[in-house]
Amino acid sequence: MDKRPIGVFDSGLGGLTVVKKLAEILPGEDIVYLGDTGRVPYGSRSRETIIKYALQDAAFLEDFNIKAMVIACNTVCSVASGFLKEKYNIPIFEVVSAPVKSAAEQTKNKKIGVIGTAATIRSGTYETTLKNLDPELTVYSVSCPLFVPLVEEGWITPDNEATFSAAVQYLGKLRESGIDTLILGCTHYPLLRDVIAKVMGPDVILIDSGAETAKYVAAGLDGQNLLCGSGLDGSIKYYVTDSIENFSDVASKYLESDVIGMVGLVSLE
Repeated sequence: MDKRPIGVFDSGLGGLTVVKKLAEILPGEDIVYLGDTGRVPYGSRSRETIIKYALQDAAFLEDFNIKAMVIACNTVCSVASGFLKEKYNIPIFEVVSAPVKSAAEQTKNKKIGVIGTAATIRSGTYETTLKNLDPELTVYSVSCPLFVPLVEEGWITPDNEATFSAAVQYLGKLRESGIDTLILGCTHYPLLRDVIAKVMGPDVILIDSGAETAKYVAAGLDGQNLLCGSGLDGSIKYYVTDSIENFSDVASKYLESDVIGMVGLVSLE
């Protein structure tokens, strides 16, 4: 039994897709969430800058004596996860392995699409991991750089013309490719699930990287005897590096739980 909290960080709101599922699966666990909203998005940054930001995010969470860290940012996982795993002697979970495994298991025609930030797609992490799992897979990757800012603005519904137009533009070639499975390769993207589903149609399975990662984390902690035990009520602490109001509004809508008054403002520099 380990009552220390789980630390989760992302460049902005996206990691909430992991937090929401973690709270459902492990209601007794304490969670500390850091959204680096002041420097979002990470996907357009240089490799050196992404590593710098990741180390600062991790250092902030370390102050809470966390028992495990979740890198809820696909860009950081693709570029800087190795640095964090070398630095910290606690379990560190990334958001690539679990959705890749799920996609490979669910595809019927072995054609899988991946959408992510420019840095994630440029790294080739998803394609390499999928090919290592099954060399017969054909992978189609597309970067969607506007999706993260749209989520951060709270423009996440299919009736938003700007968001739907961007989705049509980005996803057109994936529709034509004949994929039957699409990995939402950024934890922000599940917040656009309804928009993406409307564009891709009902025959394409959407793999939610946030939800798959949460299940992966829960199993990993259980296997290492790091869960807090049953009968407890967990708490969630939220921290951001920019506007508390904007984060609180969008987070409350997504989490279906009011977080207003529960969010702290911090500086990482």
